[in-house]
Amino acid sequence: MQHFNIGRCQTESMNDAELVAQILNGNMKSFTFLVNRYQKLVVHIMGRLIQRHDELEDVSQEVFLKVYQNLGKYRNECKLSTWIATIAYNTSINYLRKFKKSDEASLDDKAILDKLTDFRQDDYETADLHRYIREQIELLPVQYRTVLTLYHLEEFSYQEIEQITGMPEGTVKNYLFRAKALLKEKLKFVVNESSLKLAKEITNEK
Repeated sequence: MQHFNIGRCQTESMNDAELVAQILNGNMKSFTFLVNRYQKLVVHIMGRLIQRHDELEDVSQEVFLKVYQNLGKYRNECKLSTWIATIAYNTSINYLRKFKKSDEASLDDKAILDKLTDFRQDDYETADLHRYIREQIELLPVQYRTVLTLYHLEEFSYQEIEQITGMPEGTVKNYLFRAKALLKEKLKFVVNESSLKLAKEITNEK
């Protein structure tokens, strides 16, 4: 007979409000599950900002420590994912500023385009185009790659990204447009008619 972990099943079925209530009542198993639920989100955001994998674990622990310490202040005024993403973003930005690792200074699109690498045409048949695009995203300035991640990968709205990053909505839209334009500028050298659909999928063009 198969045995089920009833506690785990109940935790998995809890919505965020129930999880928060359980944690505030001292249930540490619920907090462990909350960490598991949102760890991927936190790592995605931090990875776009910090980029050094050997530093991510320590900063990630700091993020969830702040989540735990401040959970009593959460008032359901936004989604829990947005609230946690805000903490992850601010913690990462503060880390970068503390160690002077931020690349926020240059947003000159021509200089950025020159920094992006060219796709080797002779490798086109065998190379992983998706991997190539991910690599180019990593070369974008922190603002560009952050809004790309939040909007396309994590599917936050413009308003939620404004709340997370503190950037005005118009700035978020501008960075997103410019980032996609730069990526498509590089894509045009490797995309032909037969792969046009793939290009649209990569750049999230409808």
